[in-house]
Amino acid sequence: MTQKPAAVVLAGGLGTRMKSDTPKHFHELLGRRMVDWVVEAARAIDADPLVVVTSPQGAERFDGVETAVQTEPRGTGDALASARQALDGAAGDLLVLSGDAPVVSPKLLSELLETHRREGAAATILSFRPRDAREYGRVLRDDDGSVRAIVEARDASPDELAVDEVNSSIYVFAVDRVWRALEGLDTANQQGELYLTDAVRALVENGDHVAAFVAPDPVEAEGVNTRAELAAAAAALRERINEEHMLAGVTIVDPQTTWIEPDVAIEPDAEIHPFTVIRGKTTISAGAVVGPHAVVVDAQIGPGATVGPFCYLRPGTHLEAGAKAGTFVEIKNSRIGAGAKVPHLSYIGDADVGEETNIGAGAITANYRPELGPGKFRTEIGRNVHTGSDNVFVAPVTIGDDAWVAAGSVVTKNVPPGALAVARSRQVTKEGYADRKHND
Repeated sequence: MTQKPAAVVLAGGLGTRMKSDTPKHFHELLGRRMVDWVVEAARAIDADPLVVVTSPQGAERFDGVETAVQTEPRGTGDALASARQALDGAAGDLLVLSGDAPVVSPKLLSELLETHRREGAAATILSFRPRDAREYGRVLRDDDGSVRAIVEARDASPDELAVDEVNSSIYVFAVDRVWRALEGLDTANQQGELYLTDAVRALVENGDHVAAFVAPDPVEAEGVNTRAELAAAAAALRERINEEHMLAGVTIVDPQTTWIEPDVAIEPDAEIHPFTVIRGKTTISAGAVVGPHAVVVDAQIGPGATVGPFCYLRPGTHLEAGAKAGTFVEIKNSRIGAGAKVPHLSYIGDADVGEETNIGAGAITANYRPELGPGKFRTEIGRNVHTGSDNVFVAPVTIGDDAWVAAGSVVTKNVPPGALAVARSRQVTKEGYADRKHND
């Protein structure tokens, strides 16, 4: 049985090129912080132990994962050394991940580990060939394909800068070799830092075999240092998520305008229309149609339900089978029963709407009643209820089964089953009013 790899995620940098007060690794894309994507990839390959190296300011921002603190920003070599105590007792393979490479996939990490074991290497580099090598370190190889060195772009000669294979800053090391290599690092470089790439050089100089595995898709190995690169990484993750759903039987009409977060669950034969954003732990059942222009957050959409266009489902919304949330409708923390409809121009919050009920246009549940105490109050609307246009339901209030509510009514009292509620002023018409105003 293959031993589990240990893993370290380096996430201590501030990321000044992001032009942000938020540390680079904590910027979000598709509902997760950048570093969390990397942590999840390591978890998916069963890395154990798993340690995140962070700055002193970031140490309290992680739950459920062990952290090590890099007290001063002294480079990637020092960052890995900061995790040594947390990795005490680890043996075998040590996977070193960059916290700013959110697109890296578990499949790619598994392929990197397989290459490392097959080569019997002291270290294996994940390299790639981008369209623009920019400031990435260049991977220099010997004639037999072994890695001779990694040269940082700032320290590279013109011939070395012409090399198109670059370092992703993702590695596998043999644990029993890496600590000794780190102990010999120095700061004799333009940035005055302890480079992890120099640990690779030290292994080569010691006669150890260092290999490199070229990522088949360079996008997976790209790091994020700017807002533009953050957007490109988000687009790559969006494409991956959408493709997985489509291959599983979900119709996504326009994947380029559809954003689905990774914890969303969608059953086959659901249909997602353009300009739709689906977030959190939303679930969408078979036969449901969502969008276009819908935003859905932590909601449950039942079989055959329809959402949109231009609809906002907030957390706690549950549309049962065949229910409808239509155009310019916002629903929050509410259950809409099977076959019930909220077709247009309504806000339904903290409510239970029974089966086959129709909510007229312009309905509002007034759920905030500070004079009654803290929190929100619920509206209960029964089965087969027909409400009129421009109704306001002032919670807490209950509308019984088969009841009717007249248009324009502000309902403040319970309505019995089968009753008609009229709660509005009688119309008064004053003939000749315009002429009187003109004469005034």
